[in-house]
Amino acid sequence: PDNDGPLDGFGEISGACGILDLMTRQQAEPFLVRSAIDFSDDPYDASDFDLLSEGGREIVSDGNAGGSSLLSEVFAFEVLARCEDAQLLKTETEIIYRDPAGKKTDLLVMIGESILGVSVTRAVGFPRDDPYTVEIAQALLEQKLSGVVSSTANMSGEDVWSKQILHVVAYADEHALSLENAYELLSDELRSDTVVWVTVSNGDDEFLY
Repeated sequence: PDNDGPLDGFGEISGACGILDLMTRQQAEPFLVRSAIDFSDDPYDASDFDLLSEGGREIVSDGNAGGSSLLSEVFAFEVLARCEDAQLLKTETEIIYRDPAGKKTDLLVMIGESILGVSVTRAVGFPRDDPYTVEIAQALLEQKLSGVVSSTANMSGEDVWSKQILHVVAYADEHALSLENAYELLSDELRSDTVVWVTVSNGDDEFLY
């Protein structure tokens, strides 16, 4: 991928693309990136498996450590693979930690020459169309970024990353805007050395949530 846009795959990606390797090497401060993926009227199902990247297919095949977040992890990776040429190194159940019962991240990837942890979460409420306020967004970011800091402290000598990406799959533009505003309210300690990447899902995206 380059500045001409993302690689082909399932769902149409727009927004930031081809920037992460340069920014992580040149910018010491943490930052927030925003993109979108549009599934139109074609939600993902098993028949679309072959349209995923090699890493996306491996995430589906390996599964995760539980919960309903697998497909959000898959498409968080797909955005990074198609926009940033991310290569999957390990899935959630393969990463080695000092304390196996401690905080963990979801994926280990390589972008350029950097090994990065990727933690994935979803910004969505219930009912879906309820207002997603800055306060709700701030609480989510504080919780998840605290977990990122803890999982980084739990790195083993075998699996070490240079920084992490907190990839937030957001239900609508309103959610992304609240996340952006909330990000500015966070402490430097929480933002630490973490890139926050927000991807708004559009179209028939209920399968992600």
